[in-house]
Formats: sequence, structure tokens, C-alpha cells
Amino acid sequence: MNHNRSVRILRAVGLMALLLAAGCNKKPAGASGSGVSADLGATANACSKLADKLCTEVGKETPGCQAAKTSLELLSDKACSVGLSDFSATQAKLKKQGKKCDELVDKLCAAIGPDTDTCKMVKEKTKSFPPAQCSMMLGQIDEIVRELKQQELARKPLDAAAQAKIAAGDAPSFGPADARVTLVEFSDFQCPYCSRAAAVTAQLKEKYGTKVRFIFRQFPLSFHQNAEAAAEASLAADAQGKFWEMHDKMFANQGSLDRGSLEGYAKDIGLNLAKFKKALDSKETEARVKADQELGTQVAVQGTPSLFVNGKRVENPADFGAVSAAIDTALGS
Repeated sequence: MNHNRSVRILRAVGLMALLLAAGCNKKPAGASGSGVSADLGATANACSKLADKLCTEVGKETPGCQAAKTSLELLSDKACSVGLSDFSATQAKLKKQGKKCDELVDKLCAAIGPDTDTCKMVKEKTKSFPPAQCSMMLGQIDEIVRELKQQELARKPLDAAAQAKIAAGDAPSFGPADARVTLVEFSDFQCPYCSRAAAVTAQLKEKYGTKVRFIFRQFPLSFHQNAEAAAEASLAADAQGKFWEMHDKMFANQGSLDRGSLEGYAKDIGLNLAKFKKALDSKETEARVKADQELGTQVAVQGTPSLFVNGKRVENPADFGAVSAAIDTALGS
């Protein structure tokens, strides 16, 4: 999985205020005091019944349902019985408040496209939102739309021009240039998920051999203190024909990627240390890392590892089964 993840779903708020309002409503016109008294004589399990009714309205699996159950535990059966006697008023309020969620869905889907997968996700997720959350999100609609558009872009397969762009150049790779399937991974040597993806890469090389071409791109994340230096170290090793040896060494020692450790790994894999240091400190090596990062940004890479198989993004690059299935599909097509 990526370090960054998709739209943040806020926690649902309780329905206490709504329940108390329903319980404290005035009697409907024409209702007699004796009728209410008679109703209160049969209050057993009223709160449980009221919770069931509310959960039917808002959805049994939603946070709102759980909040209602928790809130009703604080009320007496007598109070809940009053709520049951005038539940139609509660239904009307829920319906009115629910329009905020309908408005949210309409605005988001209009902005990102009604036929997109992201719109489908919005429709599904919003079912679990209480009205208060929908109202709050409507106040942040521009920010949410920007984030969802970015997610939608990230879901789309790359066009031919973008595929060619991220596969071009002299980035570290294995497999023939004319392979039917090209994999391009954007990775960070300090990212623990990338370490798992590196293990998958080794499995892929063993399973598919010359059927695939695998290209490694640098995408060190800013909050990983040693990631950029490690990226530069891998390219400095690549200059001496030992990228993959350095790749394996650093992923096996993610907790030690300081300068001294990097030089130690260079010595361990048999690099000319003077040449390695010179390459590590060169502006050219730094520029190559920055160029990879820019490429990643252009194709909506938001976290690491990010893997493309013939331009299609793989949801979980650290899962051999998922990557293998994507390759098999590409080979079959």
C-alpha cells in the first residue's frame, strides 16, 4: 500500500441532539394527555425499538446508527417511547438533513465526472455519512474536488505518450527493450513498503525472465531523511554497473542509510570508492533523481511504491499475486 492514501473519511457525529428534539416535541394538535399516558405504560424496550427504527433510516452499518445506539443508552425507556410516538417527525428531519448529502454527491460527481470510478466511490462512501458531515464537507468542496480529481487521474491508465516518457532514458532496468510488458516502478529506498515491493521484483525476474522489462525510477519522499542520498547512491553504483547490488544492499539495511553506511555498502559490493564518492556528490546525479521525481509527479505518483504495468497502475505493488496477475493480463492481451 501507498504511504499516502485517498480521501480522508471523517468520523460520524452523534444523533443525540436530534433524538432529544424528537423526544421533546410538542404533542400533535388534537392529541390528548391521556393518550400519551397510556402509551407510556408500555415503554419496555422502547429505546431498543427506537434505535432499530433510526438505524433502518440511516443504515444499519453506518457510524450514525452506532452513534444512535450509544446515545439512546443514556435515555430512559419513557423518553424513547415519546420519540417512538412521534417518529414521523424524526423521519422528516432526517430526510431534510439527508438532502445535504445528496447535494454533496451531486456537486462532487458534477465536478469529477458522473461516469467516473471516483464518482461511484463518492456515492458509496457518502451513504455512511451523517448530514452534519456532509454539511461540513460542502464548506470545503473546492479542496475535496481537487483531491478527488487527483485520485481520478491516478486511477486512469497512462496514454501512449506518458508510457513512452516514463520508459525512456537510461534508468536502471532489466529485461529486453522490446518486451511485450513494461513495468515502471517509482520507489523510495527508505520506504518500508518499497522494501516489500523489492522482494516482489526479485520474484518477477525469476518468474518472467525476458518476457518483461522492469524500469526503476527514483521517488524519494521528503519526510524520509536519507531517501534522497540513497537514491543518489544507487545511481552512483549504477555508473559502475552495480545498481541492483546496491539496490538490494540498501533495502536490506533500511535503518542505516547515512553517508558512512552508504560508503560501506559501496565497498562491500566492490565499487571503486573514489569514483563512487565523486558520483554521489555530483550535481548530475542529483539532477537525475530530480528528473525522476518530476516524471512521477507528471503521472500522478502520490506515494511509494507506485508501479505501472503497460501504463496501468497496480493497486498493491508489494503483493506478488497482484503484480503477477497484472502482468499475465498484459501478456494475454
